[in-house]
Amino acid sequence: MVNTTRPGGSSLCAPLHEAAYGGAPLDVVEQLLLHGAWRTLQNNYGERAVDIAAHRGQRHLLTTLAPQYNHKVPLGVLLKIQMHFHAIILERERPLIEQHRLRLPELEPLLELDEPKMWFPVPGMYGGFSYWFEVCGVKAELVSESWCRVVGGSGQRHIMSSAGSRLVDEGFV
Repeated sequence: MVNTTRPGGSSLCAPLHEAAYGGAPLDVVEQLLLHGAWRTLQNNYGERAVDIAAHRGQRHLLTTLAPQYNHKVPLGVLLKIQMHFHAIILERERPLIEQHRLRLPELEPLLELDEPKMWFPVPGMYGGFSYWFEVCGVKAELVSESWCRVVGGSGQRHIMSSAGSRLVDEGFV
């Protein structure tokens, strides 16, 4: 829950953004990070916590909030893959995404993780999207598996690169 935003809020600020804005003590920020806060998570204005701290003059937080990547994918490549991933999510589950006003997952936080893999549950789908980087770097590939637990054979596996996405397996689970 450390990366969630206020329900119904438009700023999409998570606790780490709020800590940066308010100039929280360093030990508070470190505790948020220990609990899994993502340094690369952006708010609705495209700002990470480090950007907010810099704008607000919170110099004591800048080094701690600076993103630390375990994997590299060029930003242009990352954004193209994210666009393809969002299109797949919306193609499969647009009504539920809109009904629950879900924020589609950003891919940059994957690059902070030791194992770049996450899960995006969709309420009402009884399933969701598991996604991970199979390949990083300029030729990065994101794999996504989605399914509904109560509908046998509903699984789909897609592979996305900066050039596009392709369905590679359908009907599993």
